[in-house]
Amino acid sequence: METWRLLSFQRLSGAENMAVDEAIFRETATRGGEPTLRLYGWIRPTVTVGYSQDLEEDVNRAFCEERGIDIVRRPTGGKAVYHSTDLTYSLASSQHRFPFSADILGTYRVIGRCLIKGLGKAGISAELVEEGRAPGRCFEEAGCFAVPFRNELLVKGAKICGSAQVRGRDCFLQHGSVLIDFDPVISLQIMGKDGRDEEEAVRRLAGAVTCVSRETSVPVTAERLVPYLGSGFEELLNIRLLKGDLTGRERALAERLITEKYGNRRWNERGRL
Repeated sequence: METWRLLSFQRLSGAENMAVDEAIFRETATRGGEPTLRLYGWIRPTVTVGYSQDLEEDVNRAFCEERGIDIVRRPTGGKAVYHSTDLTYSLASSQHRFPFSADILGTYRVIGRCLIKGLGKAGISAELVEEGRAPGRCFEEAGCFAVPFRNELLVKGAKICGSAQVRGRDCFLQHGSVLIDFDPVISLQIMGKDGRDEEEAVRRLAGAVTCVSRETSVPVTAERLVPYLGSGFEELLNIRLLKGDLTGRERALAERLITEKYGNRRWNERGRL
């Protein structure tokens, strides 16, 4: 049976979370391409922006500063995502390790099915956006979660999980967030819109996005969801997740990335060092 490394759940800052994800990704080839699954949370509310996104145009920095919301740029693409109570996953692996390949959409599909299996254990019936389906009307003011792209997760037509991916040296990193709670007004304000005055935008966004707390009858936290998602990967792929730790090289690289990159205003504001 194939074994993967599983890192224990932690809540970290945005800079720490992105640094750890990138460190694992960059060291994957060194470790022989072994897949690593990481499930984590956020110690403070944080907005992550895509690596090529225009921060000034797409995020209301003044609102974030007023509310104490951190901003950090991801190593992956896409648009801004607001993280608070959500459960975030990251998976780094060689693209040549079972069940992955060089097919980017195929990788999204495999991981998406594992997440669906895990959410099902929590009583949430999710489905993948059908391949070839148009993403529908794009709510620019709502960031990544407003638009369901192929192989992302929906519950009764509303998006519950969005993901992004980066590749290099025959390895890939994919990470994404399962929403535990969702406030469309705050989300719109973060994206530079006054949600309080745009009732139609709030209504549309509330219909386009759902969350775990809306889909279950019992309270569910990120920590409580962790074993469900882990089991989803194990059962669907017939693998075994073994708890492990970061290697010394990964820890050292993550610490350097926090200082030089993800804790650096130049990277977070402009996307370059």
